[in-house]
Amino acid sequence: MKTSIFKKLGRLFFLGAGLAVTTTACNPEPDESDLYTFTGQTIGSFIESNSELSAFKQIMERVGYDKMMAAYGSYTCFAPVNSGVMAYIDSLYNDTEALIPHNGMSSNSVEGLSDSLCLSIVRYHLSTTYRNAVSMTSDEGGEVTTMLGYTFRYVSVDGSPMLNDKAKVISSDHEVINGIVHVIDNVIPRFTRYIGDQLKRNKETFSIFSAALEETGWDKKLMISKKDQTFTYNQRPRANYSSSITGDTECKVGFTVFAEPDEVIKAALRSEGLSEDLNGLKAYANKVYGGEWKYDYLKENGLTVSTGTDYTEPLNALNMFVAYHILGCSMSANQLVFEKGSSANWNYAPNADPHDYYETMLPHTLLKVWEPHDVGTGKTLLLNRYQTYNTLTNEVGTQGTNHELIRKGITVNRQGSLAAYNGYVHSIDGMLVYDETVHTGVLNERMRFNCTTLFPELITNGYRYWTGGDGNIPAGYDSGRMGIANDFFDNIELYDEGVCFAYALHSNMRCYQSDQLQVWGRFDFAFKLPPVPSGLYEIRIIYPPLSYGGFMQYYIGNSRNIQSMEPLGIPYDYTIDATDPRIGWTTTVGDEPEEDDKGIASDVAMHNRGYMRAPYSFCGHSSDTGWSETNNCRVEPGYGTMVIRSVLGRVQLSQGGEHWLRIKTLDPDNTQLLTGIDFIEVVPVGVVDNDQYAEDWY
Repeated sequence: MKTSIFKKLGRLFFLGAGLAVTTTACNPEPDESDLYTFTGQTIGSFIESNSELSAFKQIMERVGYDKMMAAYGSYTCFAPVNSGVMAYIDSLYNDTEALIPHNGMSSNSVEGLSDSLCLSIVRYHLSTTYRNAVSMTSDEGGEVTTMLGYTFRYVSVDGSPMLNDKAKVISSDHEVINGIVHVIDNVIPRFTRYIGDQLKRNKETFSIFSAALEETGWDKKLMISKKDQTFTYNQRPRANYSSSITGDTECKVGFTVFAEPDEVIKAALRSEGLSEDLNGLKAYANKVYGGEWKYDYLKENGLTVSTGTDYTEPLNALNMFVAYHILGCSMSANQLVFEKGSSANWNYAPNADPHDYYETMLPHTLLKVWEPHDVGTGKTLLLNRYQTYNTLTNEVGTQGTNHELIRKGITVNRQGSLAAYNGYVHSIDGMLVYDETVHTGVLNERMRFNCTTLFPELITNGYRYWTGGDGNIPAGYDSGRMGIANDFFDNIELYDEGVCFAYALHSNMRCYQSDQLQVWGRFDFAFKLPPVPSGLYEIRIIYPPLSYGGFMQYYIGNSRNIQSMEPLGIPYDYTIDATDPRIGWTTTVGDEPEEDDKGIASDVAMHNRGYMRAPYSFCGHSSDTGWSETNNCRVEPGYGTMVIRSVLGRVQLSQGGEHWLRIKTLDPDNTQLLTGIDFIEVVPVGVVDNDQYAEDWY
């Protein structure tokens, strides 16, 4: 049995190369006379042919990347000039706050760099994602995922991309046969401080929240960047895979912290008549979490909230306040929801709002991130926004007009984020708490959890939003799927090792957010359901019927222990097509529709049989077709395989415990059959059976 990594948060991990200051000295503009591209060059030969890049060339040679960049592939290289490299080396060597003298360097020179520092520098300046200058200057505030696995940000400054606010592109778009090279004036500074340290260094903005993080001990708990084991790929090749995978990989651990700036905290404390400092915040937390209202997890386990002075206790009110601000995955502001326009192969329906739910470090609680279409410019991210009857409608085919806004939500300031070595801190404009409105209002709706939300390792390790077009796929089986080690996920328990996990990257397929976790082989495993308020829920999964789909049984259990599992519904056949009479899907559009009521009657009949149409809010077309009233996953006939939802059953879920969904193949001898996790819906029965409004199609 595995232990969740979050039970080990008190353990500290030292980063040998991760504690260097990221400032670089001001340098004169380099001589650009010899920065040009030779026909037929590779990235390696381009760098070798330019004397201003000799220091970066020497670093590449130290770790063998000169040979890689001389071979075929597809890379974007950000090559720093000599003056920038030497300034960065000087900052490493003279870092007075390094945990080991000179960050382990033997001298203030390229030769004095350790091999690990050389590897870190090189991989942070290489990406398998193609980026030219036009894309970087037009996509303001974008990001590049590097071969090191971490991102850097870029903005346009005087018409040229600026990387992490320090390294400017001074000579761009040198196209070579294995990619593209941009020459930059400095080494791109790494975010090498842990989250707590980054907050402490920004005390002019976050002094009160930073002090609360330190007082509760969460600054120490967030000093972790990877799991303390390696993971071995042991999958056998499948019929659908073009290659097998062997070898080991690490699993990064990261966090996302939402933090109120001092001005926000002081305004809230002032309105409550409290002192505008840490003591006032303690009193505020005591009032919110130490009052009469207790959420289900506390009541069901007989737990009492402490308003005392041991702030490191998990159920101390101040500790609870801080914990609800922390997610167990690392995301920039651009990654909090799968936004409109983020993929050419994805199109939201008009007015369909990107949203997601995340488990926080406050025990058994969720936080909702929502990007409403009718707020701001369409890029406004709001936390725990609440409107009545959300996911219910009083109109056919729309989200309805029956909603009253109760809480506008807390805005995430996209321009106020801090990047750290192991995550991000996002500035917010209101006091974030888990209160009764969140518990009984925000989460009293149809909740749809994408596979990447269920398994945060996919987020932190940079796999979510990865596409086949990004270049070389980490551990790729083929151009569209990457392998995942069997024991990679904390939230999955294996009952049979004869299983093969593959993450289907973003592409033109009929999947929510255009990705999916595929499972092949002799699969028998369970995954943990998100913690929801206690109540009776309908559990649904979505799937595209496939000729090689599996025949399986679902189970529900109150722990990862197989002995707790009880069958949920009858055995399930993944090959049954939507038009099969057992399902009852009918056409509602086209020249000769089977129904003229937009499918309302057949919706009821399908649900009685245990099925539902796919959501109205997405399709799997490329950008030349896109979503339309008659061209989406709910209604469109004649386009490959229809996608449908299966209603697994109704179960009583308790926030005070855990719940695991088991999927077991009933044909273990046929290892070429598939099951998949695209999204799972957890829907309060009060929403499903509402006698006033119908569930919307979105």
